[in-house]
Amino acid sequence: MIELREVPEPIPGPEDAVVRVLACGICGSDLHWFSGGAPPPSVCPGHEMVGQVASAPRTSAVREGDRVAVEPLRPCLNCAECRRGEYNVCPRLHILGVHEDGGLADLVRVPAGALYKLPDGLALSDAVLTEPLAVAVHALRLAPLQPDQRVLVLGSGSIGLLTIVAALHLGAGEVWATARHPHQAALARRLGACRVFDTEREGRRALRDAASKNAVHVVAETVGGAASTLRQGVNAVAPGGTVLLLGLFDGDPPFPAIGVLIKEVRVVGSIVYNRRAGESDFERSIAILHSDSARLRELITHRFDLSEIQNAFETASDKTTGAVKVVLEPSA
Repeated sequence: MIELREVPEPIPGPEDAVVRVLACGICGSDLHWFSGGAPPPSVCPGHEMVGQVASAPRTSAVREGDRVAVEPLRPCLNCAECRRGEYNVCPRLHILGVHEDGGLADLVRVPAGALYKLPDGLALSDAVLTEPLAVAVHALRLAPLQPDQRVLVLGSGSIGLLTIVAALHLGAGEVWATARHPHQAALARRLGACRVFDTEREGRRALRDAASKNAVHVVAETVGGAASTLRQGVNAVAPGGTVLLLGLFDGDPPFPAIGVLIKEVRVVGSIVYNRRAGESDFERSIAILHSDSARLRELITHRFDLSEIQNAFETASDKTTGAVKVVLEPSA
């Protein structure tokens, strides 16, 4: 059972801003602890957040009233990883909503440098997808995705669906997907997947047959859990191809070492987002949303006031509701 509590307003440090949260999405990792798959965080959860700056240091690039997306990371900024722009693997990284209070609140304290101003014309109600879309962008940039390559996305939850869109924006020639539920399959097609395979036996057989006749250059695994999708991805990818791991597995899945070896498959882990080669994954994500918000907003299937948080999590957990992305609006 989730409960709301009245707590003091956050006190910012010298390099912090305070953001008035206007929308915060529920992530699959949130559902993991909600369903008992992991211990719940000891802090206020929520990391997919957008809002309006309530206060900021004078030296920051944002000002009071600015509409912003929040990159929910607090790295040390001093280690070798941070200096390379790979602060997502900083050994001292804190994640808002996991290690520090997150966005399922009216106000949240964040590093001022983690705020991205939103362009005019991009509604906050759409911009709440910035964080999960950046997860997909980051993975595909790690591949790296080449123009006109074929991409297979395993899983059509919110990250999988966003990976379909990101792949097309980053130059994929075509995208295939797998989907467990009919509403996910229909949305995958509307978002640009030219082929969608169900996850039952016939669908798996059809995917194997299709991949044997058409080279799949990049596979994005977005399911995790206890699924056998790592083996499925290695089997489907072409020799010399890349399998990206985005899904959060419950433990260490069986590793298809023979397939990886004989096909020289690159298996690449991908965790959240960073700023490599001068451009942040968040910036690219915002640009995609700005240009394609009418299509992407279809992912947001439910919106709730923060006072309805228990109902929101139950809805997000039950895919028979048609839920894809469920969003809470703390100041609604």
